[in-house]
Amino acid sequence: MSSQFNAGQDRAHAQAATEQFVDSAKDTASTAHDKAHDALGHSQGQAQQSKEENATFLQQTAESAANMAQGALDGVKNTLGMGEQKK
Repeated sequence: MSSQFNAGQDRAHAQAATEQFVDSAKDTASTAHDKAHDALGHSQGQAQQSKEENATFLQQTAESAANMAQGALDGVKNTLGMGEQKK
């Protein structure tokens, strides 16, 4: 019973940590988006280039954050014996 309780606590802690990490990544992406928006005040050519670069950066940041969060969640599941069994 105690190990199930501890596993539940560990899972809840891992979920909270993952959510905190994702929120942090969203904040980073939002900041990058805001900077991209500010860049639109410059010349049209510079703004377009900056917009494309920031869009690429945002996509890479989101993908990286999702991969890291999934990896962390999988690691916790495996540690708790809750991971998928590979055949």
